[in-house]
Amino acid sequence: MKKLILAGIVAAAGLTTTANAQIQKGNWMVGSSILASNFGLNTGGGYNIALQPKAAYFVEDNLAIGGYTTLGISKTTKASKTRFDYAVGGLGRYYLSPGEQGVNNLLHHGRWFFEGNIGIGGSSVESGNSTTGLDFGAGPGYSYFITPNIGLEGLVKYNGVAGFGNNGLTSTITFNVGFSIFLPTSKGKQIINDVK
Repeated sequence: MKKLILAGIVAAAGLTTTANAQIQKGNWMVGSSILASNFGLNTGGGYNIALQPKAAYFVEDNLAIGGYTTLGISKTTKASKTRFDYAVGGLGRYYLSPGEQGVNNLLHHGRWFFEGNIGIGGSSVESGNSTTGLDFGAGPGYSYFITPNIGLEGLVKYNGVAGFGNNGLTSTITFNVGFSIFLPTSKGKQIINDVK
């Protein structure tokens, strides 16, 4: 029994150390968020689904810079027109250190972070209404490391598009759920070489 308890403590300590190691300078983060998912349960109800693949490189410990793409489709009701959302741009993510400004992690194998993005995006509706312009967003999130290299994430984010076309400014607050894979640079090079 003592060996089992000791093994559990060592594993928990290893996960905490690994969570810190995965967000160090030189590592890669690749993942995706499900921006919104809403399915109408009433007769004639609509849906709203969007994916946001993203990749970033840790230029410093806790600081990653990279890019994102957003692709989405929605219908308010069964009879309404289909709306397509799109965006592409750059993103930055900063992970808070456990002792930073009184930050106390709820779980020992996770990290709080702040994410911001800016790019070009918009929306297009079948009826001809469209907006294209500056796509931007910011918000806090939490990454829980289920394995040393995979994190489940929750992110509350303000998203906006200041554009040209039928709509000037559109904005939403979304709750994003997704995952990220954290790879050391050497592992990323190995994967690229295997693909070649």
